[in-house]
Amino acid sequence: MAVVYDREYKGRELSFEASGGLIANSLVMVDKETDSYWSTIGGVSISGEYEGTSLEELSVSEKIQWKDWVAKHPDTLVLSVDGVEHVAVNAYSNYLESERGFRGSEADDDRLPTKASVHGFQRGGRAYAVPFEAFEGGAVVSVGEQQVFLYRPAGVEIIYSTLAFIESGRGFARRDEVWVHLPSGARFDPQRGSFSGEKANEIARLEGFDTFWFNWSMTHPDTEVLGLD
Repeated sequence: MAVVYDREYKGRELSFEASGGLIANSLVMVDKETDSYWSTIGGVSISGEYEGTSLEELSVSEKIQWKDWVAKHPDTLVLSVDGVEHVAVNAYSNYLESERGFRGSEADDDRLPTKASVHGFQRGGRAYAVPFEAFEGGAVVSVGEQQVFLYRPAGVEIIYSTLAFIESGRGFARRDEVWVHLPSGARFDPQRGSFSGEKANEIARLEGFDTFWFNWSMTHPDTEVLGLD
């Protein structure tokens, strides 16, 4: 999962920590200022002073393996805990390899396997999910009158973040083996994970959430699944 929320809410900066609780098998955070509880997968307060309100999602996060991150950013400083900077063994390997969800849970919605990796997002008050396998190497899905371009390199580790962009009208298309943003002519560079061109900075990023189907579908039971055609 990779999602970042703005800590400032109604002019107040909130400090979050793990509550120790789960909702629909997803982590629940609590803020120290109001003791409100927040669903990480929905960004919504489920109890407390801010119950029913939502945090602003920021499209700034990136999941990546350490070896690739440090190759891009060799001067990176590492936050250590008690002098330990990282571990050699992935503590979640057994869980990631299992076909079952957290503590053996299974998805109630059988449109996709319980542990199918999906990119979930919300638009116009509706929830959508696209399986990773549907957009390896890039794919375009339609959401109303808008187009969403999703990209993951083929065969990439699950840890990597999905790249998502949204455009009204003509949107995106594949031209001579390259994905192109049609309104501006900007071309997608898989190595950089971004578009390049004169107006590339005008292409809107779409906030979303990489997770498993059971997590997303339990939190968003009315989800529309895209990319299965």
